[in-house]
Amino acid sequence: MALMQEKDRKAVREAFAGLNRPVEIVLFTSEESGEYSDVTHELLQEVVALNPLLRLSVYDLDKDGAYAAELGVDKAPGIVFLVGEERKNHGLRFAGLPSGYEFASLIEAIRLAGGATQPDLQPATMELLDTIKAPMHLQVFVTPTCPYCPRAVVMAYRLALANPYITAEGIEVTEFPELGDRYAVMGVPKTVIDDLVHIEGAVPEGMMANKLREAIVAAA
Repeated sequence: MALMQEKDRKAVREAFAGLNRPVEIVLFTSEESGEYSDVTHELLQEVVALNPLLRLSVYDLDKDGAYAAELGVDKAPGIVFLVGEERKNHGLRFAGLPSGYEFASLIEAIRLAGGATQPDLQPATMELLDTIKAPMHLQVFVTPTCPYCPRAVVMAYRLALANPYITAEGIEVTEFPELGDRYAVMGVPKTVIDDLVHIEGAVPEGMMANKLREAIVAAA
């Protein structure tokens, strides 16, 4: 039985209408993650069938650990979006099953990777991003029932697409409770920058830029 209803498939086809370059969606599964990996695989199969520019590749996190490490994946299910014919890794990742409201994060990640939409960041934000010349990791903790979470995830994806040093990872925290405990996630969305700066809620771009600046200072 299909996971997506016909009305959902129609909406996603329309959302993908502006794709102008290939996107390879790389999924890492594991036996330990069980049904989460199985359902994620099934969902992504249905999604890539909706546009000829999309391709799905599936690997085992344990057996293909070297490739997972190369792409920065250490969780399953783990998703990476590779851009263009050259399969460029812009650091767009999602850990967990992108269900509920997080389905929107999945679709927007594909639209960004496929050129259907642009980061469209403010000039001041772009100036700040130009100063970031060292790796920076944004973890955005979410749940499927949070209507505000996709906005925070997509903001992180926009930043990562605009700067090659930034990686952005949406994390479905109920699937990875140990990370929720580690980062004291009491509510979602919560963004953690380089384990140094914590941001509660889906904040505006200007506030996110201030937090990036704070992380740069903290890391110095």
